[in-house]
Amino acid sequence: MICILLVAGHGTVLEAQIKNDETGLYSHLTGVPKALLPGVGGRKILDFWRQLFTEVYLVTNADKYKYYERWATANDFPVENIVNDGSTTLEDRLGAVADLELVIRSRKLQDDIMVIAGDMLCADQNFDIAQVIRFFRSEPGELIIYYELEESEKSSSRGIVEVCPDTHRVTRFLEKPQDGLTASRLASVVFYCLQRDTLSHLSDFLRLQPQASFGRFWEWLVNEKQLDVFGMKLPTGFQLIGQVGLSDYTKWLTHYSTKQQNNPAKPITYRSFARVGLMGNPSDGFNGKTIAMSISNFWAEVTLVESQTLVLVPHPLNDPTEFGSLQDLFCISRKEGYLGGLRLLQATCKKFYQFCSKQGIALTKQNFTLKYDTNIPRQVGLAGSSAIVSATLKCLMKFYNITDNDLPKPIRANFILNVETDELFITAGLQDRVVQVYEGLVYMDFSKNLMAEQGYGNYVSMDMSGLPHFWLAYLSDPSDSGRIHSNIRQRWLSGEPLVVEAMKSFAELTDQARLALQDRDWRRLAQLMDQNFELRRSVYTDDCLGPGNLKMVQLARQFGSAVKLPGSGGAVVGLCLDEEKLVEMRQAFQEAGCVFCVIAPYNPSASTVGGQH
Repeated sequence: MICILLVAGHGTVLEAQIKNDETGLYSHLTGVPKALLPGVGGRKILDFWRQLFTEVYLVTNADKYKYYERWATANDFPVENIVNDGSTTLEDRLGAVADLELVIRSRKLQDDIMVIAGDMLCADQNFDIAQVIRFFRSEPGELIIYYELEESEKSSSRGIVEVCPDTHRVTRFLEKPQDGLTASRLASVVFYCLQRDTLSHLSDFLRLQPQASFGRFWEWLVNEKQLDVFGMKLPTGFQLIGQVGLSDYTKWLTHYSTKQQNNPAKPITYRSFARVGLMGNPSDGFNGKTIAMSISNFWAEVTLVESQTLVLVPHPLNDPTEFGSLQDLFCISRKEGYLGGLRLLQATCKKFYQFCSKQGIALTKQNFTLKYDTNIPRQVGLAGSSAIVSATLKCLMKFYNITDNDLPKPIRANFILNVETDELFITAGLQDRVVQVYEGLVYMDFSKNLMAEQGYGNYVSMDMSGLPHFWLAYLSDPSDSGRIHSNIRQRWLSGEPLVVEAMKSFAELTDQARLALQDRDWRRLAQLMDQNFELRRSVYTDDCLGPGNLKMVQLARQFGSAVKLPGSGGAVVGLCLDEEKLVEMRQAFQEAGCVFCVIAPYNPSASTVGGQH
């Protein structure tokens, strides 16, 4: 692809202030064109853009041509690729669109082109230009690069795009709009891709507006001609230094340079927490309703730090590669299985890149090292796998500056589920992923109509104040919790009345439990928890639930406690309103060889935002 860099600006405020600066600090930059000023890391701004392409053309003015000619000979750049537009003052300038048309016409270019403002300061020097080109060629139209304005930036200083989140099509372009004309904070910069067949529109536009800016060209192309134009987001900031003065130039340069220097040194660490299904599970995979709660007793923690190459660090316990003996290998493999957390990190990274590419988000070419730790018991249905995926995703989003607008919470839960089901073929439902994204106590409605219409359910965070003491017990030597699902899905898909009605009943129990939680009616909630288990038992049968789970349920009921399975099997969650019985029950579970604990609910509103550490 051919790249054309526009460097033909005249008489900017920055150039005048450098010339008149009395400190002497910038005297060596007097007369230097904007694109040849120092950028991030001390490199000339133009050098950064030039290195990204093999075929590059510059268009400049007669006043600055000699500077670029000297730069070309010093940097082995073909002088014949520098086009002089002949202008010497701001008054006789051609304008950006006319300059682009001049290069294409005079050099007889007949290919797709990328157009970039050569004086554009980029916050990140490592974004993946190949990803931009791939996305452009995957869409049937032109491409506009945009970014999300920082808080200090005003939309009235930029070309603003409105982009359809599903198709990525630019539905409206507004050049420096007045306040109130649009709610969009997505700013276009002079960074475009044009198809060869669209280049003829340049001369058509110039006949209407000879000296207009590129913003006006896109307004005409998008709003009037209604051509297919698509948007791709770069999760980084830009600044056209020709539009600012000396103080702003130095401020932006310091801001971007500091940003670049600080990020690599600071590790990013996030936690995601285990969860217990309080009501309705396992109907989340069957268009039902559930209530689940994240608990701070158990967590998965992922740390990301920038590095030269991309490294996934095996966990010493969960991803063993060295054993004390063959017997040691046998015992670990029998109890823990063969699948640790490393595959979860790798699958999340793969799916993240795939998602961003498809969504039109160009990622920076930065590498990192990922490592994880977790204390969530394995194979007891407490969402340990999805916790690792969730925490990894949080780190990746922070590292690449992906916002909630780019990946909204409901879609994030779908993403986590897809990592497990599509990439790793893990049997799972949405409940765990939703509660690990939203955190706290969450009511979830997965009704068929909702899922069909919007692709996700209705998720409501609930008040966690004054909750009773729930308890959790789990087997010290569980089987694979995924087996507990049995053949229920096949029976549900075939429309077996017993299963279909059971899933509707789970949803009804969940709505009743929601009211009980809102009314602080703990006895009613306890009754509903018991009904949830009995309903599950009637559908799945004792053979499927297994003797270990049934033994824990029977033991809890001896002490008058409500009890049910919090997940797919291997653990039970309960509600005992008699504190003395709770103490006795703890001892009984421990004597039976189970692990027992009182649940510490994780309340995101009372904790560090997003589980970041």
